[in-house]
Amino acid sequence: MAAAPGEFAPLVLMPGDPRRARRIAETFLDDARLVTDIRGVLGYTGTHRGEPMSVLASGMGIPSVAIYATELFRYYGVRRIVRVGTAGALPASVSVRDVVIASAAHTDSSIGRVLLDGVTLSLAPSYRLLSTAATAAERDAGQDGGTVHVGPVFTSDHFYLDRPALFDALERRGTLAVEMEAAGLYAVAGTEGGEALAVLTVSDHVRTGEALSAGERETRFDTAVRTAATALLGDV
Repeated sequence: MAAAPGEFAPLVLMPGDPRRARRIAETFLDDARLVTDIRGVLGYTGTHRGEPMSVLASGMGIPSVAIYATELFRYYGVRRIVRVGTAGALPASVSVRDVVIASAAHTDSSIGRVLLDGVTLSLAPSYRLLSTAATAAERDAGQDGGTVHVGPVFTSDHFYLDRPALFDALERRGTLAVEMEAAGLYAVAGTEGGEALAVLTVSDHVRTGEALSAGERETRFDTAVRTAATALLGDV
């Protein structure tokens, strides 16, 4: 990244899409300034409720989010990252426009094995972030017309692969949604000594095919961003 040391705040919101990062900076942070734009991956730093806070796009997939999260934790002194992305719902109880707070991340990636030789890591968020986010979501329930769920997600390396039998098995085990980054973020946070969480807006439903439009994806994440920022601030 092109940011100079000290240009990222210790608290970071991390959407996947650079356009989403710009929108968060413009509408959610005060006095936001661009601190990096290498390869079109936009990062901004400003304040929220008077506390320094940054937003940085992660790109798509575990390899991309792992690079940016590692650099933030290792080189920029970041302490907490909350992913604010999208996910596809699995069970009928989760609807498009709902929010899922990921209490664990199952995955078909090798990320849980390669970071600690011979051991498969449990990929889970910071309990402090999870608890704060869940409490905030319960308090603010219904502001944007959706329900907030807390539970496991499945982080897949394969966006277009059709696997109904796998999805059935995951749903039977309580998995709420499918996405592509949470497991990587949780793995990196555990390795680097940071804290992480994923707060996801449901943009489509794996079973029904219902989906938000591209425009709605850009504007329907206010609940997730508010919840994520509250979690980041926590006991600051």
